[in-house]
Amino acid sequence: MNNRSRSRRLAFAALSTSAVTRTSIRTTPSRHLSIGWVALVAALGGLLFGYDTGIIASALPQITQEFSLDALEQSIVASSILVGCIIGALTAGRISDRIGRRKVLAGVAVLFILAAIAVALSHSYLLLVLFRIALGVSVGAASQVVPVYIAELAPAARRGRLVVMFQVAVIFGILVSTVSGFFIGTLDGGWRITAALGAVPAIVMLVGSFLLPETPRFLVLSGKQEAAAEVLRRLRPPAADVQTELEDIIQVETESRAKARGWREMFGKRVRPALIAGVGIAVFCQITGINAILYYAPTILGNAGFDTSGSLFTSMLVSFVLFIFTLLGLFLIDRWGRRRLMLAFVPLSAICIIALGFSFNGSTVEGSPVLLVVLLVLGNALNGGSLSVVAWLLASEVYPLAIRGVAMGFTAFALWAADLLVSLSSLWLAETLTIRGMFWLFGLIGFAALAFVYFFAPETKGRSLENIEESLNSGTFFPRRRRRNRN
Repeated sequence: MNNRSRSRRLAFAALSTSAVTRTSIRTTPSRHLSIGWVALVAALGGLLFGYDTGIIASALPQITQEFSLDALEQSIVASSILVGCIIGALTAGRISDRIGRRKVLAGVAVLFILAAIAVALSHSYLLLVLFRIALGVSVGAASQVVPVYIAELAPAARRGRLVVMFQVAVIFGILVSTVSGFFIGTLDGGWRITAALGAVPAIVMLVGSFLLPETPRFLVLSGKQEAAAEVLRRLRPPAADVQTELEDIIQVETESRAKARGWREMFGKRVRPALIAGVGIAVFCQITGINAILYYAPTILGNAGFDTSGSLFTSMLVSFVLFIFTLLGLFLIDRWGRRRLMLAFVPLSAICIIALGFSFNGSTVEGSPVLLVVLLVLGNALNGGSLSVVAWLLASEVYPLAIRGVAMGFTAFALWAADLLVSLSSLWLAETLTIRGMFWLFGLIGFAALAFVYFFAPETKGRSLENIEESLNSGTFFPRRRRRNRN
């Protein structure tokens, strides 16, 4: 610790001794909470996120037939949830900064339940679109609040794995949606059953949310230091130095509050490096083509000569391998670190996607369909195990406490806007550039993502949220400046 930081810490300690001492000297035993269990309940929001965005692939054919939809109406039904996601992401951040992360989690669960049932009962095209927008609001809100909630509760050494549980749950939700679509989606009215099933985990999440604690960092932000200390004692091992952790949180919150000016602060010079890193990784994880593959894999496989059953089965394979690589990312994230994981996997993904382009002659399959499937599965999985794993995690780590909710909401908005852009433009790109050209474009964007990671993505492995915020204050946030400061 440099002299400037040490003197500031000593000055802070002198000003806040009474508050911290009062919370630290309590010795009444507290009922211990498992941080893993808490993260698992919160991560149910990710499962709902994945399930409700993924289910449309198998449901759309039946919906199209039942409501006699044309091509434009099909696109509106499919993408309407993304419009809601953008709304939810933008609004949830400010709300969670005002009323707390836990209350927003409970509200998200209620909206998930109501919207899932409403979608299942829709009997007109207009109502279906409106209720899918409402469902999207809950998905967008979950994408903002769940990673922040877990990151603010987790100890630094385990934060990566615990936050990545959210992304694992997202991919598991997508996998469940493809499996349920394969087995139930072919039944008469099966799309209504699969839509209603989304309410089940939402009910579990709602019940669980009443048992979850508020995050200590939000409690400090609200002036409730004693309650924050109580939460830390319940979540940390008996030997943990809760007092020091609480002092760090209060110190950084005090400094951050003095500088915070809401949206103006988020775009200001101090926070700009975090915004570049957080938003950049979030956007790159979408525009490198992962969701284009997830959304349009059946079409690509149909062009490769697969029948309908084979296309659906292979789509399940794509989702299953993506889930396995997301679990691999969960295992490696706190061992390798965020940067090393992306620097290792992103170029391999880009190579696979470019090679996938060579499997097409224009938009016609050229070569082995088996090789095409292997490249499709690996390119998607390597992306999902790196950029997609890190996107939510990094965004939950890098922003100052006083504006974390708003900044995370803006990052989620950018991600959903990029997702919407990809979903609306992929078929146009395939027609304009051919399928080969589209995959080559995604591959080149993958190499651009690699350069971005190298220059702008900081390593946050093993660092406290307060230490990361201090690097913004000292101007050592970006990797090159941090290395220069060490030297």
